[in-house]
Amino acid sequence: MADLRPRSTARIARHPIHPMLVPFPIACFAGTLLTDLAYWRTADLMWADFSAWLVTVGVIMGLLAGIAGLIDFASNRAVRRQAPAWPHAIGNAIALVLGIFNMFVHSRDGWTSVVPTGLILSAVTVLILIVTAWLGGSLVYRHGVGVAD
Repeated sequence: MADLRPRSTARIARHPIHPMLVPFPIACFAGTLLTDLAYWRTADLMWADFSAWLVTVGVIMGLLAGIAGLIDFASNRAVRRQAPAWPHAIGNAIALVLGIFNMFVHSRDGWTSVVPTGLILSAVTVLILIVTAWLGGSLVYRHGVGVAD
């Protein structure tokens, strides 16, 4: 069975890189939504600053995770043949593009950096990530993608 599992090609010492990096953008984008909600309710600029930093770090880490995931996806036909692989990749690309737009929205000053556009983008991004994280988990736990022997 171990020989039939699609292997990760982006690895460090036989450890797949993509699953190591993925939790960071997920946590940052979820944190952005939470701090956007806190700013919307309190109008305390500290929360808007937190949101701006979280979305920026989320985009940077998301780009790194996306590069590692794209290497695995593009270099292994067995990965691309898995049913959840395409929606996982496309959904994450959409979430990353939304995150980039959200980063620019959050670079504005004050109330307009969060309400309503930043908050909406944060919520949509997190909703997409819930689905793509589920699909990514399916790729690992059901299809064995990137599971080290």
